[in-house]
Amino acid sequence: MATERLFKDDARDEKGERARMASFIGGMAIADLVKTTLGPKGMDKILQSTGRGHSVTVTNDGATILKSLHIDNPAAKVMVDISKVQDDEVGDGTTSVVVLAGELLREAEKLVAMKIHPMTIISGYRMAAECARNALEQRVWDNKANSESFRSDLMNIAMTTLSSKILAQDKQHFALLAVDAVMRLKGSTNLESIQIIKKAGGSLKDSFLDEGFILDKKIGVGQPKRIENAKILVANTAMDTDKIKIYGARVRVDSMAKVAEIETAEKDKMRKKVQKIIAHGINCFVNRQLIYNFPEELFADSGILAIEHADFDGIERLALVTGGEIASTFDNPESVKLGHCKLIEEIMIGEDKLIHFSGVEMGQACTIVLRGASFHVLDEAERSLHDALCVLSQTVQDSRVILGGGWPEMLMAKQVDELARRTPGKKSLAIDAFAHALRAIPTIIADNAGLDSADLVAQLRADHEEEDTKTGIDVITGAVGNMEKLGIFESFKVKQAVLLSATEAAEMILRVDEIISCAPRKREDRM
Repeated sequence: MATERLFKDDARDEKGERARMASFIGGMAIADLVKTTLGPKGMDKILQSTGRGHSVTVTNDGATILKSLHIDNPAAKVMVDISKVQDDEVGDGTTSVVVLAGELLREAEKLVAMKIHPMTIISGYRMAAECARNALEQRVWDNKANSESFRSDLMNIAMTTLSSKILAQDKQHFALLAVDAVMRLKGSTNLESIQIIKKAGGSLKDSFLDEGFILDKKIGVGQPKRIENAKILVANTAMDTDKIKIYGARVRVDSMAKVAEIETAEKDKMRKKVQKIIAHGINCFVNRQLIYNFPEELFADSGILAIEHADFDGIERLALVTGGEIASTFDNPESVKLGHCKLIEEIMIGEDKLIHFSGVEMGQACTIVLRGASFHVLDEAERSLHDALCVLSQTVQDSRVILGGGWPEMLMAKQVDELARRTPGKKSLAIDAFAHALRAIPTIIADNAGLDSADLVAQLRADHEEEDTKTGIDVITGAVGNMEKLGIFESFKVKQAVLLSATEAAEMILRVDEIISCAPRKREDRM
C-alpha cells in the first residue's frame, strides 16, 4: 500500500536525501544568520515585532535574536534550542554554539555528498569532540586558592565577555561592577539577589553598584522619609476600600443616611485591618497592591512608612533580601516572618526618587543601577551585564580558566588533526572535518573584524605547531598576539558547553532521514 494513503491529505512527508538536505540547509541558515554577531567586532541586529507598538530590540546576543524568530524548519528549531540552553546554563557562548554546530553541518554535508554514512560521521565527530575536550582540559589553570590571582582572572573573563557587547567601550568599569556583585554571592549561582535597575539619562559610565536594595517607588505624602532599624512587613493584600465582592450585587437604600452607614462600616472594616497590621510591631509596610488614602493616613498617623504597588518582582526580591515572607492575612502576628534592615531612606537617581534599603539581612544582596542614553541601549546593556554575571558565577563554581581569542579552537583543531592521522578508515575524514569546523570560528572572528582571515588563521596554525604557544587573534591591532599578555581569558565551563552542545546538536540533525509534517487542523463549519 502506498504511504501516500497513510497520512491525511495535507500532511507532508520528505524522505532520505531531501529530508537531510532540508535539515542541513535549515541548520546552516540559522548559523549564517547569527554568524556576523560573533566576536568583539560583531555587528548588531534590529528585531522588530509585529505586535502592537512594533517594539524594536537592538542586540547582538545570539540567544535573544534566535528566541525572537518564528521558524518553520525543524532542524533550525534544534539550533534555537541549543542556543537557549547555553544561555540558561552558562549565559555566554550562545552565538558560538550555533556557529560551531552550523559549521559541523556544513562539513557533514560535504561528507554525505562523498557517500559516507551519517553514522560513520557521527562516530568520527564523537571521537573528535572527546579528543578536543581532553586537549583543552590539559591546558586549563585554576587560581582559586590565590584570591588575588583569581579576582584578576575573573576581571579578565568579564572584560572578554563584555568586549563583544555594547559595553565594550567601558568594559573595565562594568567588569569591576560584575566581579564585585558576584564576589558578594560567596560562591552561589543564584543571581536573584543581584537586582538590575535601568534609569534612562546620563551615560553608561554613570552606572554604579549599590550595596543594598533599591525599590523603584516614591515615599507617600506625610510619611517618614527615613527609618532606622526597620521592621518590614511585605504583603500582598487589598488595601483599597473593601468593595462588596459579589459580582453584580446591588444594595438598595431609602436614604443618604444609609449610604453613610455603609461607608462607615467599610471604614471600620479597613481601620480594623490596619490595626491588625500595626499590631505586628512594624515601622514599614510594603504592599503589592494599592493602598487607598484612608489606610495610608492611618499608617502615617502611626509613624509607619507605607509603600504601595511595589511590583511583584520587587516584593519577591525584597522579601528574599530582607529575610521576610510575603503575608496576606494578619490574624496571627507570631506566625508572620518580618524582614529587617538597618536603614530605609529616599534617594535620587537622575530625576527619579527611589527607596533605598541598606544593611539588609541577606549580606550578598546588591543593586546595579544602569544609566544610558535610551531604553534600547539600557535593555542591551542589561543583557550584556547578565551574560557577564552568569559567566562569572559559573566560573566561581568551576574555577578552571583558559585563554580566548581563537586560541582554544586552534589548540583543539591541532589535537583533532593528529587524531585523524592516527585513525584508520572513513572515520578519519569525519575527524578531519571536525578540525575544519573548529578553525572556522577564528576565521569568522577575523572576517567580522574586516581582517584577512586566511592569512591570520594560517599564521595561527603555524604558531600552534610549537608547544605551549599562547597566540590567538588580536582583533584590535589586526594581527596575532599573545592572549595571556592581552588578558583575553575565558571560562573553561563555557567553552566545554559550546563544544559538547554543538556536537550533540549536529549529531541529532545528522540522524534525520525523514521529516513528516502534520496536516493543519481544519476549522469545522459551525453551520
